[in-house]
Amino acid sequence: MSEQQNEISIALVQTDLAWKDKVANLNRIRQLVMTIKEPIDMIVLPELFNTAFCVDDSSLAENMHGESISFLKEISKQQNCAICGSLLIHESEKVYNRFVFVVDGEILFTYDKHYLFSLVKENQFLQAGAQKVTHEYKGWKIQPFICYDLRFPAWCQNNELADIQIYVASWPTKRIYHWQTLLRARAIENQCYTVGVNRIGKDGYGNAHNGHSCVFDFTGNTCCDMIEKNGIEIVKLSATALTEHKERYPFWKDRLK
Repeated sequence: MSEQQNEISIALVQTDLAWKDKVANLNRIRQLVMTIKEPIDMIVLPELFNTAFCVDDSSLAENMHGESISFLKEISKQQNCAICGSLLIHESEKVYNRFVFVVDGEILFTYDKHYLFSLVKENQFLQAGAQKVTHEYKGWKIQPFICYDLRFPAWCQNNELADIQIYVASWPTKRIYHWQTLLRARAIENQCYTVGVNRIGKDGYGNAHNGHSCVFDFTGNTCCDMIEKNGIEIVKLSATALTEHKERYPFWKDRLK
């Protein structure tokens, strides 16, 4: 593992998403990202940032060389940072809800959503991912998840000792209390930072989303809550604070016994 950068700066992008309109969504995200004037380490986008949550339309899926991946590569170079989010990817005649993490124009790692949202038949349209992923970036151990994964603590259990768990989502207003509560719970039980990025606005089914993209620290304290803001919030996380907490309260050791 490379030397850990003591502080990591993360930009949460919270925005409305146009239904099945890649051009509109990528342009909107580009405009928001270009407002960032300070150096940052990472940009996090919502679930299915390029199309909104329309998992029943396989025509929207791209391969790993498609326009949306090219967009992520372009932004990562322009902003000199990592950028990540999920999109529909077709591979070997199957379609995945895939989280992609891009650095300096190259894909560093990917993660396929494991728990597919059966309430809207996502499991009938997409292939579930089989592997959890933990990857290092600037010495920080990053673990990605997608939306519905958040409800399953056994899957999210931090046996890999990740420093940050990232959850990208399309979480509706009517269950937003679950979103906030579960993100805080994952942070406390896993003794790590949790970064949750959600969308705002109505989707094509008429479901309202009120954002509340947020960050919790390892004790469950709120570092950021964007509520219904359209735009970007930048949060800086401390590796020293995390290390000191885990040394003082080594609950994680008992979990690994």
